[in-house]
Amino acid sequence: MTLVNLVLMLALVEFVFILMAVGRARETYKVPAPATTGNEVFERYCRVQNNTLEQLIIFVPAIVTFAYYTHQPLIAAGLGLLFVIGRWVYFVGYVKDPKQRSMGFLLSFAPNMILLLGGLIACIVALVRFGLA
Repeated sequence: MTLVNLVLMLALVEFVFILMAVGRARETYKVPAPATTGNEVFERYCRVQNNTLEQLIIFVPAIVTFAYYTHQPLIAAGLGLLFVIGRWVYFVGYVKDPKQRSMGFLLSFAPNMILLLGGLIACIVALVRFGLA
């Protein structure tokens, strides 16, 4: 589980970096708080932040549940690392040109869904196996 926790921390550090990038973009593109619109490039930064937060809400419990119930922390960590890389590719691509976000989205969404569905199935199997369902 140490690798899973390391990947979780990397994902959170990446999110903090994205938060700071949004703050810098706010200053660069002269979009005073609390506004979230007014400059197209700044809006891209905000969209990356929002989409990453949406994905993290699924990612964090999914990776832990997958690792615990499948007894495959190495696979969970590998999928989690792919998620982190995908979020970075998404960030760079989306800020440059929103049409370039697809690969990053896929690289983060696919592992997220594998972790989510794998964890869900493993939980159900554990319930049935131990007669709790």
